[in-house]
Amino acid sequence: MRLYEQTAADLSRMLQSREVSSVEVVRSFLERINEVDPHLKAFITQTPVMALDSGGEIDARRMRGETIHPLAGVPVAVKDNISTMDLRTTCASRILENYIPPFDATVISAIKKAGMPILGKTNLDEFAMGSSTENSAFYPTRNPWDPERVPGGSSGGSAVAVATGMAPLALGSDTGGSIRQPASLCGVTGLRPTYGRVSRYGLVAFASSLDQIGTVSTTALDGALLMSLVAGYDPLDSTSLPDQIPDYSTGLELDLKNLRVGLIRYGRVEGFDPQVTETVTQAASLLEEHGAEVGEVSLPLTDYGLSAYYLIAPSEASSNLGRYDGVRYGFCSDGDSVEAMFSRTRGEGFGPEVKRRIMIGTYALSAGYYDAYYLKAMKVRTLIRRDYEQAFKKFDLLLGAASPTPAFKLGEKTEDPLQMYLSDVCNITDSLAGVPSLAVPGGFSSSGLPIGLQLTARPLQEKLLLKAARFFEEQRQPAFLRPRLEYLEGGGSNEI
Repeated sequence: MRLYEQTAADLSRMLQSREVSSVEVVRSFLERINEVDPHLKAFITQTPVMALDSGGEIDARRMRGETIHPLAGVPVAVKDNISTMDLRTTCASRILENYIPPFDATVISAIKKAGMPILGKTNLDEFAMGSSTENSAFYPTRNPWDPERVPGGSSGGSAVAVATGMAPLALGSDTGGSIRQPASLCGVTGLRPTYGRVSRYGLVAFASSLDQIGTVSTTALDGALLMSLVAGYDPLDSTSLPDQIPDYSTGLELDLKNLRVGLIRYGRVEGFDPQVTETVTQAASLLEEHGAEVGEVSLPLTDYGLSAYYLIAPSEASSNLGRYDGVRYGFCSDGDSVEAMFSRTRGEGFGPEVKRRIMIGTYALSAGYYDAYYLKAMKVRTLIRRDYEQAFKKFDLLLGAASPTPAFKLGEKTEDPLQMYLSDVCNITDSLAGVPSLAVPGGFSSSGLPIGLQLTARPLQEKLLLKAARFFEEQRQPAFLRPRLEYLEGGGSNEI
């Protein structure tokens, strides 16, 4: 088995036992990127020299007998809306195309301190606004299971990088499903932690009350290892939670005999693929067969989640994106006056979806409309949170779909924003409630496309989600699949 086909946990073990060097591991992933990424476009910026230098430093420290982190030498990919000092952070937008941050995000400081080489910055929907990674200002990313389909979004680049072995681990961000939905469509595991569990310092803001950094991995254990590294209190983030951080990577056995699982029945949701519904139902039956108590759960306000989200998130985006005026940093266009310069800079620098959400948010916050739209949406959000509180009085874990459909065709929904927004319908209410949620592979459609399950738990119960994900992994035969990539010259990878 080639190094890029190994899990992060296996690579960690091999590195610690000195079976391989960090440089060998990094070089394997760089070669894989060179082979695959020209076809799928998961990366915006690749950093081979930086990654190899970092791997060499780790090898030298290991040879000196220094005590280093278990993930030292295991490479990672980073979504390109997370600040990286001296490495451009574009948010897949022309307005930040050449922006190089003067500081690292807290999560980047953590992975650098641990000695994890950064392979590059991954593609996304511009400013994380989208569900298909087609809104990138540079190019769309393609789904590795079918390159004519989308990988999901906005963390599509991170999901594709992990799914194809271009990176063993990746960081993404999730505002309304941006980790979980692409993880589902690409057949990997994606964790959105409790709001405040992982520092947002250095994450370029979209909707500040919803944004959360999380992990993308092939296995629950790999995600747990990365989560243990990046989670924790950060005084630089005013929303950071001070609660104790467990070791997520140990004790991942699930006690099903004492587990109460709520099966979510979706209400007036259009366009749900019957194969997705069947996959979720089969997963519930599997839990029940192994001793879990399964019952249906009611979340009455779910039907209003989409409307509330697409008022709250654009309103916060309208406020956050006001800083991109061409004066302080980023792209700047000429103009005969300051007002003309502002207008041309934003008109040329932002893409259509970002402009659409700025306009929606500005309207919702404007005089005479604030109470009718934004304030009402915030009240619905409170009611949604109460729905979850009631559900968790009866159940330990909620089970549902991570996406209403498998991956759809490139261009299929770009002309109909509402249909694109409906792609997030399974994920949005978890984000509004601030609870942790995880997508894990659940099966495949009749056409061979991944279908993901979504697991949701009480605040700060990420470890329970990882345990449940580990359970589903153990039930799958084989453990997991890589997309075969037959469309690449010379074939592609096979089953692992």
